[in-house]
Amino acid sequence: MSRKLSMLAPEWWDFTTLEDDLLNDAAKLSLKDMLQLSRPGFNVVFYDTLEDFYMAEALEYITAWKQATASNPVGICGPIGPTEQLPLVARLVNELRLDLSNAHFWGMDEWYVDGKELEATHPISFEKADRDLCFNRIDPKLRIPEANLHFPKADTSNYIKSWESGVRCAVMQGGQGDTKHWAFNDPFRRDGKYKDAPPTPEEFRKLTTRVVDLHPITCMQNARTSAGGVVIGIPRQALTVGPVQTWKADKVSIWQAGAHDNPFGQRLTALMISKGIQDSAVPMSLLGGHPNVQFNYYTGGIGVCETEMH
Repeated sequence: MSRKLSMLAPEWWDFTTLEDDLLNDAAKLSLKDMLQLSRPGFNVVFYDTLEDFYMAEALEYITAWKQATASNPVGICGPIGPTEQLPLVARLVNELRLDLSNAHFWGMDEWYVDGKELEATHPISFEKADRDLCFNRIDPKLRIPEANLHFPKADTSNYIKSWESGVRCAVMQGGQGDTKHWAFNDPFRRDGKYKDAPPTPEEFRKLTTRVVDLHPITCMQNARTSAGGVVIGIPRQALTVGPVQTWKADKVSIWQAGAHDNPFGQRLTALMISKGIQDSAVPMSLLGGHPNVQFNYYTGGIGVCETEMH
């Protein structure tokens, strides 16, 4: 029997196609309940200040890169959203005089327009944001070699090869979007073979770096966060790191300051991962199959799931 239609985009899969009992259970979680969702392989961590939150996120870069040697290159895969950690990373590298000659970095995603990746000079380019907010601020004597910076391109072959080159990804960071995605691993359209059910977790985990169609919720969110709400200025496709690459990372670290997904969404994915409930209509839930996942929350951004007029 076909599952219920999405309340938000009926031609797509998303979290509103789940059973109401699960959604209601997530909404009821208190902060204490959320902390108790930790289990072996899944850790929930709270930070009481934004300063501590973003410094901890920046230090994941430093901790990873400090492990890199000529015989053991190590990298980190990082998001655009959040971005507040990026200037802190550059400052820490400069202050610590950390030589990054054996370090690597993978960008998570990039917009895809007219058959190619968005130019790195474009105002909303993710590569531009990484360079402007972090890499261009690092002392040239300390910088990661250009060949060790890996950004997804329309021809994904080099990017995919970089994940297969023997370089260890110590951690893949990410945020959580309104569609409950990491990177741009959005839910699928509800058509063809997926008209009555979304891809199985096993099918979804076989996806590699690729061009994706963006869920309408994702377009709306990025218009809100990056374009003042002008949704017609947001591309409808993107390049994104796939589950195949994600599972190559030693650790997946998700950072939720409350500026992207809402109080309900921050609870839902943690509950599903904790309980081993995997459904590709909620892509983040599939991380429940990764052996080392950490959800990092700013306590001031967790909020409550209560109905009230403003």
